[in-house]
Amino acid sequence: MASSKAIEVQKINVSITDIKGQDYICLTDMAKAKTDESRAADVIKNWIRTRYTLEFLGSWEKIYNPNFKVVEFDHFKTQAGLPSFVLSPMNWVEKTNAIGIFSKAGRYGGTYAHKDIAFEFGSAISAEFKLYLIKEFQRLKEDENNRQKLDWNLQRTLAKVNYTIHTDAIKEKLIPKRITSNPSMVYASEADFLNLALFGMTAAEWRTENPEAKGKIRDFATLEQLVVLSNLESINAVLIRQGLESSDRLLQLNQIAITQMTSLVNSVSLKKIN
Repeated sequence: MASSKAIEVQKINVSITDIKGQDYICLTDMAKAKTDESRAADVIKNWIRTRYTLEFLGSWEKIYNPNFKVVEFDHFKTQAGLPSFVLSPMNWVEKTNAIGIFSKAGRYGGTYAHKDIAFEFGSAISAEFKLYLIKEFQRLKEDENNRQKLDWNLQRTLAKVNYTIHTDAIKEKLIPKRITSNPSMVYASEADFLNLALFGMTAAEWRTENPEAKGKIRDFATLEQLVVLSNLESINAVLIRQGLESSDRLLQLNQIAITQMTSLVNSVSLKKIN
């Protein structure tokens, strides 16, 4: 599912859409910096028909697109530079099965290109515009990375807070009044109980499989996993107070983990966290 955002480059709003984790920048918006909106398509067509541009596009597709039709590309390349040669982005995609450029209709409609190609198109606008485009795009990615780190740390903190509630329940139901073993061992067992339900392995098993990793299994959890882990800790505390046997709790928690992870991974709203 694609998500859209925008940056401002020299007072021009440039849309960016995410396709399978890759950023595609709107060439139509970029072209407005060179001409009015009605002629933006002509700017793109004039750029794509040159031999240099076709060679660049073809090279990009050969690297990243295993289904690129090289024979059709060579045919276009032999015609490049001829006064009669005309090529639109749509025709390029249809004939060569290219993935670096696409056109779409709607609110964020226009011709989009992978960021590598969009930066190259920036040279057709002006060197200054290209440099500002790269600068603003980098700023956007830095902001996104900072927000993702904040989200991860927030969920990690939430998981730790809920763990306090979780250990309180263990004190009430799992630790005998007259204890002969270290209570921390019981907590560790319950922590691994949740690791089994969510990750399918204990902390010790994870360390065996990842001997070079610095940190614990939960330190390498995804944002989705941390969300589910936080929920499992609270749910497990309730199940403990209800007196459920370990085997029953594990089955229930594992099913909950599967259901919630499936929902989160497919969630549009989670992928659009800003």
